[in-house]
Amino acid sequence: MTNIDAIIDYEEGNLNGAETLELFSALVSNGMAWQLQGHYGRTAKAFIDAGYLNEEGEILKEIE
Repeated sequence: MTNIDAIIDYEEGNLNGAETLELFSALVSNGMAWQLQGHYGRTAKAFIDAGYLNEEGEILKEIE
């Protein structure tokens, strides 16, 4: 699945927690989280602040 496909699935509410975390991991890793509309940057920052992702986009813990 490409980032675009995953974003569409995310926007349509079709991703579970783990899939959403994987998407935001990829978006942080490639810098897109900071270039898309504000929601993506805020959500990425929330995942980082909560300890799910690091600043490079690596997944640190899974969503339960």
